[in-house]
This record gives sequence, C-alpha cells and structure tokens, in this order.
Amino acid sequence: MAAFGGVRWVTRTLVAAPNPGAWRSLCTSAVAQAASRSQGEDVRVEGAFPVTMLPGDGVGPELMHAVKEVFKAASVPVEFQEHHLSEVQNMASEEKLEQVLSSMKENKVAIIGKIHTPMEYKGELASYDMRLRRKLDLFANVVHVKSLPGYKTRHNNLDLVIIREQTEGEYSSLEHESARGVIECLKIVTRTKSQRIAKFAFDYATKKGRGKVTAVHKANIMKLGDGLFLQCCEEVAELYPKIKFETMIIDNCCMQLVQNPYQFDVLVMPNLYGNIIDNLAAGLVGGAGVVPGESYSAEYAVFETGARHPFAQAVGRNIANPTAMLLSASNMLRHLNLEHHSNTIADAVKKVIKVGKVRTRDMGGYSTTTDFIKSVIGHLHPYGSNFS
Repeated sequence: MAAFGGVRWVTRTLVAAPNPGAWRSLCTSAVAQAASRSQGEDVRVEGAFPVTMLPGDGVGPELMHAVKEVFKAASVPVEFQEHHLSEVQNMASEEKLEQVLSSMKENKVAIIGKIHTPMEYKGELASYDMRLRRKLDLFANVVHVKSLPGYKTRHNNLDLVIIREQTEGEYSSLEHESARGVIECLKIVTRTKSQRIAKFAFDYATKKGRGKVTAVHKANIMKLGDGLFLQCCEEVAELYPKIKFETMIIDNCCMQLVQNPYQFDVLVMPNLYGNIIDNLAAGLVGGAGVVPGESYSAEYAVFETGARHPFAQAVGRNIANPTAMLLSASNMLRHLNLEHHSNTIADAVKKVIKVGKVRTRDMGGYSTTTDFIKSVIGHLHPYGSNFS
C-alpha cells in the first residue's frame, strides 16, 4: 500500500485532491465496469504495475511495440492492458471509450499514442481524444524540451518546460452557425482552471528547482478571456516570491523561442497556445520524434509524446523514431517509483543517440525503427540483448 501511495507524487505535490465523495463514486463506477469485462482482460501479473496502453493511430502501434520490446528486455515489472480507440480506423464508440476510461480509472496510469482527429464534421464537435482528457480531467500537459547530447541542432543545451492547460480555452467544442455563413467558436476561460494551472506551474517549478515562470497570453487583444488567465497567474505568482515571474504575448514568445530560447525556464499558457508552442519547441531540439510529454489530473497520469503527431505517412515503413515514446515510458516508470528501470532505459536511449551510429531518418540517419530498438536493448546494462 505504501509503495502504491508513492506512485502519485504529482497528486500530493502539484494539485489538491478532489472531493472524496466524488472520488468514491468514480472508483465504484470503475470497478463495476472493470468487473463486467472478460476474464482474460482482468488477469493480473503478481507484483507488476498495471498500466493502460492506448496505441492510437499512425505509427502509434509501432512505437508501443518498441516500448514493449524494451520493457521486456529490461525486465520491467509492468503489465500493459491494451485498448484500441480510433476515429479513423472505425474503432471508436461510446462503449470503447467507456472501456478505456474504466481501465484508466482503475490503473491510474496510462501510456497513449496520438488519437487522430478527422477534420470532417460528423455531428459531434468534441473528438474522442478531447473527451477522454476531459472525462479524466487531465488539465495539465507537461512537455520537457531538452537537448539530447550528441545530437546537434540550431540551438544546443536547451532545457525548458511547457505547461499547458488542456481542458478549456479554444478547445471547448462550442461552435455554432449564428447566421448563414457566420460561425461563432467560443473560447472558455475560467478563474478556477486558470488558477489551478498557474499553481501547478509554480509548484512544478518549486519541486524541480527551477527559477522562473513565464505566463504566455494575448491579453492585449482578448482583454477579458486572456486577461483573466493573466490575472490569475499574477495572483498565484505572489504566493511564490522565490520564483521569478514574467509575462509574454504569444506572438512575441514564438519569435523569442526561435531567436533566444535560453531565456525561458517554465512557461505556462492556455490550451491553443500550448499546442503551438509544444510543436515549435520540439522543433528546436530535433522534432516530434524526440520530445516526451505527460498529462496530469488530480488522480491520473498519462504519458505520451510531447508533440502529438500520428506520422501517418510512415505507417508500416519501419522508419518511425521511438525516442520520444521510450523517454516518455521512462518518465512513467519514474512516476511509478521504478527509478532503476527508468534510468536504465533513459540512459540506453541517450547512449544510442550520443554514439550516433543508429539514427532514424528524422534525425538525419538511415536506420530503421527495428535497428533503433535493437541498439537500445544492446545498451541496456546489465541486461543483454534478447530482442525478438
């Protein structure tokens, strides 16, 4: 029990616990739904941590295969419970969504690929990916953008963190045609959620020993919406006098990131801006294939790539870069208090990149995904290579 209690450090350090009565209701619902599943899905490996796996679309299944192979080689005590949810592969339904939610609520920890969202409107504005994050209240998305030793980019030795509120803002799914040819899309900003993400950012900076938080906004134009977000950040900042606080308009932030990204430490921002900055910053250190990410609620932790791309054109070609997903999986193991396994896998991935002999195409090489997995397994110490 004590070991499992240590799993969710983020719930004790970064956010306040939810209403106990509401949580008991969630637990009861999750257990009831889990019990209704087939016996085969409920098999537990004694001593292993149960983790929900959602491969997603594009190269997601190939990246998850890489994670499973490396975990197997490193004898990681994790049991994956795999589910499939996809809007583009006809594997999305209310029933499947509830199965995924039930598994995530029961296990508290998940690793997921990109669930691609089609642009066509089919009667439902909220995508399954958005609905999943809302139902779990995964309000904080954290992307640690850090240069990889041995892999040179335009800017080297970068180390910054992007924290994004991802349950409201422009992604509210509230759109309507108010008059013929006139579409209104509502951006929702609330004091409660703005204060919550601001506190998360400052608590994160405090725990990680970082010295500055920058709030990114567009309050000069959206005076009420972004104005409220900025006001909440300023109020929370006063509670953390040891951490320097700055504000920056989103368009200027994009330019500054390209010109001088070293000025940033922790950045906190609303939903859409975070989506854009995540991708921009990932490009500074090598692209979507090398940056891990994670999302948190008061109870759940979901690990994923930092820049969410399905990379559909690479499906089945054995060329996807598994670095980001492997590093995210390593972060997941740290969250589970499996420090040794976490460090072993992260060190092996970084050694492969630093040596430079095995690199996928997005990093300027010619190696396949399989080559990269084999090389990582070969660098697992003291484990040998038993790739299959």
